[in-house]
Amino acid sequence: MPADTTQGAAAVQQALSALRQAIQNGDMAPGRRLVETELAEAYRVTRASVRAALIELTSEGLVERIPNRGARVRAVPLAEAIAITECRMVLEGLCAAKAAEAVTDEQIGLLRTIGDRMTRAVDEGEPLRYAELNTELHRLVREISGQEVATGLIARLRGPIIRRQFRLSPAPCQAKVSICDHLAIIEAISARDPEAAELAARKHVAGVVDALRATAAG
Repeated sequence: MPADTTQGAAAVQQALSALRQAIQNGDMAPGRRLVETELAEAYRVTRASVRAALIELTSEGLVERIPNRGARVRAVPLAEAIAITECRMVLEGLCAAKAAEAVTDEQIGLLRTIGDRMTRAVDEGEPLRYAELNTELHRLVREISGQEVATGLIARLRGPIIRRQFRLSPAPCQAKVSICDHLAIIEAISARDPEAAELAARKHVAGVVDALRATAAG
C-alpha cells in the first residue's frame, strides 16, 4: 500500500465526498461503471474505503449495485425525477418563506445584485452564466432562511443530476421565462412577504416539473 494512501474513516469520507461531487456535477454520467480499483487509485484510498463509500451512495440513490457486475452511476427514472422535484418544490417554498422572515437589508442588496446580474445574462444571451447565477441565488436564499434541515434535504434530492439527465439546463429561451420567476422570488423576500415568497418559489420549481412532464410527452 502506498505510504500516501489515506485509510480509515477519513479515507471513506474522502472517497464519499469526491464521488458524490463527481456524480452530482455530472462528471460521471448515468450508467458509468464504478470500478473500485480505479477509484481507489484515483482518490488515493483503499478499495475497502471506496466500497464503503459506494454502499453509502447506494443508500442515497446515486449509485446502484448490479449482481456480479459491480456498481454504476444510477439513472433517475422520469417518474422518480418528477416526484423528487415535487418534493423540492415544497422545500424551496419553505426556505423562501423563512428567508423573507429573516432577511437583512444587506442581504436584500445581495439578492437584488444577483437579480440584476441574471437579467444581464439573459439580455446578453449567456445561458451558462445565467445557470451559475441561478445556483448562487438558490444557495443564498437557503442560507438566509436558516432552515438547515430543509437545506440538507434539498441537497440530497439530486436536483443537478435530474437537470443534466433530462437536459433541463437553461437555454436562452428558457432563461427568458425563468428570470421572471427569479425576480419575483427576490422581490417577495425583499418585501419581507413570506407568503408571496413561498408562492413564487413553488411556482418556479413547478415549471421544472412541467418541463420534466414535457419530456415524457415529447
